[in-house]
Amino acid sequence: MPSTATQATLERAISPVARCLNAESAQALLAAPADPQTQARLDDLAEKANEGQLSPAEAEEYDALILLGDLVAMLQSRARVVLAGRA
Repeated sequence: MPSTATQATLERAISPVARCLNAESAQALLAAPADPQTQARLDDLAEKANEGQLSPAEAEEYDALILLGDLVAMLQSRARVVLAGRA
């Protein structure tokens, strides 16, 4: 998970997108499946990271995928709020 400062920056960055969520788009966001090819790549990179075998380029790619996952998780959290009627 990103640092508190990074998380705050990410939250501010996604706020304009999150404000566009309505019930229909929130449901679609929560139901959207992960891309199988991207998930497989993430799994491969995670395994290499756990073994300390990432190249610098792979470490950069892995970090980007982790950040993307954090952003999607934040948007999904906002979607749940919308669906709960608290938006």
